[in-house]
Amino acid sequence: MRRLTKNQLRPIGPLKQTLPLKQTLAAAALAGLMVACAPVVSQRGYVPNEDLLAEIRVGIDNKDSVLTTFGSPSTLSTVDGGTWYYISSIEEQFAFFREETVDREIVAVYFDEDNNVKQLGYFGLEDGKIVNFIDRETPTRGKELTFLQQMFGNLGRFGSGTRADPTPGL
Repeated sequence: MRRLTKNQLRPIGPLKQTLPLKQTLAAAALAGLMVACAPVVSQRGYVPNEDLLAEIRVGIDNKDSVLTTFGSPSTLSTVDGGTWYYISSIEEQFAFFREETVDREIVAVYFDEDNNVKQLGYFGLEDGKIVNFIDRETPTRGKELTFLQQMFGNLGRFGSGTRADPTPGL
């Protein structure tokens, strides 16, 4: 029987098993990061498909037939209710970031004075405009100063340390 020297011994056991364990943990961590970075996609609203849109005849159909065919609209025009809007949007959100609208479809059904369909309109995301109803900023008068202008502008404006009225409120 041949004896092995210390240099000829090969490690077996825990050292060999550690490498696959590390690779497995690294792969699991990478997979977890990939899943965490996947966007959360949500669809809101309803837009009728092309087959239903083809069923609506301009000048013949009225509000009742549109309601039967399409269902309740997402919103009505605020002035006279003469336009019904069917709105659908797809939004994505990555992790903790703000949702971003990826796609939007709007079908507008315009009615005349007799409640008959006057016109159909189709709008997409590219047709929209961002309207900021609330600025959360108060307009101020005066001159806009930078931080350094404000700091250096106050130099020399401080008093000698004596107050005009040494005992206020008495």
